[in-house]
Parts: sequence; C-alpha cells; structure tokens
Amino acid sequence: MKNFIQTLQNIFKIDDLKTRIVNTILFLLIYRLAAHVVLPGVDPAQLSGLKNQTSGGILGLLDMFAGGAFSQASIVALGIMPYISASIVVQLLGIAVPYFQKLQKEGESGRNKLNQFTRILTVIVVMFQAPGYLINLKTQAPGAIIAYTNPGLISPSFFMVMATLIIIGGTLFVMWLGERITEKGIGNGISLIIMTGIIARLPFALRDEFFSRLNEQGGGLVVFLIEIVALFAIVMAVILLVQGTRKIPVQFAKKIVGNKQYGGARQYIPLKVNAAGVMPIVFAQAIMFIPAYIAQFFPESDMWRGFAASITDFHSPVYNIIFATLIILFTYFYTAIAVNPSQMADDMKKNGGFIPGVKPGRKTSEFIDDVMSKITLPGSIFLALVAIMPSFAKITGVNSNFAQFYGGTSLLITVGVILDTLQQIESHLLMRHYDGLMKSGRIKGRQPAAAAY
Repeated sequence: MKNFIQTLQNIFKIDDLKTRIVNTILFLLIYRLAAHVVLPGVDPAQLSGLKNQTSGGILGLLDMFAGGAFSQASIVALGIMPYISASIVVQLLGIAVPYFQKLQKEGESGRNKLNQFTRILTVIVVMFQAPGYLINLKTQAPGAIIAYTNPGLISPSFFMVMATLIIIGGTLFVMWLGERITEKGIGNGISLIIMTGIIARLPFALRDEFFSRLNEQGGGLVVFLIEIVALFAIVMAVILLVQGTRKIPVQFAKKIVGNKQYGGARQYIPLKVNAAGVMPIVFAQAIMFIPAYIAQFFPESDMWRGFAASITDFHSPVYNIIFATLIILFTYFYTAIAVNPSQMADDMKKNGGFIPGVKPGRKTSEFIDDVMSKITLPGSIFLALVAIMPSFAKITGVNSNFAQFYGGTSLLITVGVILDTLQQIESHLLMRHYDGLMKSGRIKGRQPAAAAY
C-alpha cells in the first residue's frame, strides 16, 4: 500500500503526466455530460419503448458502447461507432487496395492521409445512420417526438433535418474529443471513450444485481459475493489472454566496423496469443443478426421466424455453438490479416537477423506461420469462451445487465484499454527514472492493430 501511494505521488510530481491525466479526465467528463443532453424536440419521459429495444441484442451492444446515449436519444446518440466502422473499412482497404497499402508505409504523412479518409468516411456513415436512428426512434417511441404529437408547434420534416444535423455534429464532436485525448491526454482517446461508456453502466448493474439477490432471485449477500469473486477470476483470465505472448528468439549477425562490434545480440519476436483483439467478436455478432434482418422481409414465413428466433436467443445452445464457431474462424481470418509472416521474415533478413536453426527467407516465414497457427487455436477457443460467458452467467441467474461484464466485447475492451493506459503511465515514470507500477516486470499493452478498439 505504501508503494502504491508513493507511485501516485510520483505520477503527480511529473508536470507533463499530471497535465495529461487531468486533461483526459476533463475530456471524458465533457463526453459523459453530452451523453445526457437529449435531442431538442424529444420528450425524455416517453423513451421507454426505445429503452426496452436496447435492453439486449445488437442495439443493446451499441447502447453499451455509447454509454447509454443511444437509449436516451442524446445529441451523441451514435457515439463513436460510426468512426469505428469507418476505421475498420479503412483497415480492410489497407489490405486489399494498393494505394492504401502505400499510404500505410509512408510514415507520418501516410497516417495523416489515412486519418483524413477515416474522418470523411465517418461523415458519410453517420449521414446514413442518423436518419435511420430517428426513424427507429419514431417507431419505438412515437410519443417522445413532439413534432409528431404536436405538429403545430414544430414541423416533422424540420425536426428530421435539424435532429439529423445535430446527431452528425454530435458524432463529429465525440471524434474530435477522442483525437484531443490522444494528443493532449493519456492513452488512446477513442478506446477510452468506449471504455467510459461501458464502465458507466457498471455501478447501476451492480446495484440491480445486489438488490435482486436480496429480494427477487434470492441467495442473499453470500451469492452476490460469489458472483464478485467469479467476475474477478474472469477478469484475471482475460488479462492473461490479452497479455499472453509466444516469444521467438532472433539472433543478429555480428558486424565489425573499425574497432567496434555491432549486432550479435539475441532478441525476441513477441507473437500475441490473441493477435486479433476483439474484432472476431464484433464480426461474429454482426453475422449472427443477419437472419433476424432477413426474417423481417418474410413476416408470414414461420420457418424464417423460428430460425431467426432460435439464432438470436443468447441463451440457446444453437446460438452459443454457432457464435463460438464463428469467433474461432474469424480469429484465424483476422490474425492472418494482422500478422504477415513473409514481411517479418524479409525484415529480419534485411537487418541480418535469423531464428536459430531456421534458414532465412521462406523457411523463416513458414516457421512463424506454423507457430502463429499453433498459438491461435487455444487463443481463439479461449476468446470464444469469453464471448459466450455472459450467456452462461445469465443462465445461472445473474441479472442481464450485470452478466454483460462477465465476458464479451465489453470486458475485452475494458481490460485492454486499462492495460494500454497503464503502460503509457509506466513509460512516463520510467523515462523520468521513477519506479514503475509493478515491482517486477513491465505492463504490456495490446499491439497497435487492436489497440484502437
């Protein structure tokens, strides 16, 4: 405890680090305040239909990422999700389109151009999503929109145009806040905004679970404490998943220039057990809701309705088996995209490095690919278990809001973002010759490919 207090004192002794932490807190506070500002012309007391719709499913996930702003018809209702969608598209373009591949290799100037493309694409995405959100709001909570309950006060068409522009502006404002946090704060701004939205729901989920155990579901305080211990154990397991690496030794050839010797040192290539991050879960969830969308076009078909109902039931064995299988497949797919063994082998060969016992070039590439395949299998299975853990928690009687924190995208993002932020704080401390946050070893964050989500 004494060392922890001393570490906190050391943090606030560094003026730059102290300023960055304060800036981060203030920016996040602004975002949380904006999340509670309701769209003009919307009655917040009439949003029960929208809140019921976002109690589960894909919209519940979106509401969680937005910190409840989606269900509250806030000016930042769409949160940062349009920006994330645009970022994913730009990442995929960087794999398939040569022009974007070239930009990725141009350093700072290339990254600036890619950021500009992402911003423009964000505007395009939110221009389509904002009217869709308002139409859904009209359908789910018709009494909440004053323009439709009292057309004489405000025109419905004027409300749609005004609200669309406000939502677009709110999304751009959140994107700007994220970039400012990254620039003037600590950690990745976009990731911190998502994490803040997720964490904001934890106190209410804990409260609901506590009172439900005391009153409705039974079990009392003992069962509640067991649930907390189980949650702690799952968090520790997720940390192991995020931090897990397989180190491949790399030997560099010795070079003698004049009287000095260069190289000859042994280093390691850290291959992540979960190189794909949360992307497999995101893609799998998107695929799982396609049958429900198709079923809307065949309302008279009992077959489609039955299939859609079974595949969207989070607690059914069919859903969990298909969901877990998709996550395993997408983990291999995204790992193949994120990790390029051929490029790693070429870089090692150019720098005079080699893996002991493995020939440089194609053999090295095959060796790295083989190792990645072997560590990706247990990583993907573990990731699938983490993803379906909320379903098991709900089956055991845990409140649905609290069950979301037992795994899935929310837990992975939260753990990953906290580790990234702590790693940056530790780097500031070590750079100024202070002790780090750990007595031994160092905190490792996620790899850059997955750190933004």
